[in-house]
Amino acid sequence: MKVKVVCRKVYDYIRYDLKEIAFPSSLPDPPHIKKRRKLTWHERWLMLKEASRLYGASWVRDIGPDFRPNDYKKDNDDVNAREDANQPTANKPKEPSVLVDLAVAARGGMETLRPALQRVYMTRASAYRDALKSFIEGYQEGIQQVMEKKDSSRTQAQQEGNDPKNSTSV
Repeated sequence: MKVKVVCRKVYDYIRYDLKEIAFPSSLPDPPHIKKRRKLTWHERWLMLKEASRLYGASWVRDIGPDFRPNDYKKDNDDVNAREDANQPTANKPKEPSVLVDLAVAARGGMETLRPALQRVYMTRASAYRDALKSFIEGYQEGIQQVMEKKDSSRTQAQQEGNDPKNSTSV
């Protein structure tokens, strides 16, 4: 064989076959799928710019009192002062949020984290169970209403059929 033919076969093997062996491709696209053209460098730059703008805009700048409680003490004190002016005897103890509770438990280690996680999962499970029960009750009420409508329409049809005024005798 000629050197040129050998080089071309080696090149084709490396370009197609070896690539397929090392990185097998998935199934081919269906015939109705049209392949997209490759983007130019300018289009890639514009896409990256737009994606980074959208990503930056998606960040929430005010993350709330759970993560920055010191920033919100002034606001809470002002609200509490207004409430206390209206209701001087109302001293409501604050219940820690789930996030704060988990953070405190995580600092204590696995022994304190496990019961906290179990409480979270049990509250979620009870909420799901209650929602499912109320859904089932509502569904059963809906079925009862439909069945009552069906029964009432049947009885009305039977009454109309037995009514001597509407029946014709020959």
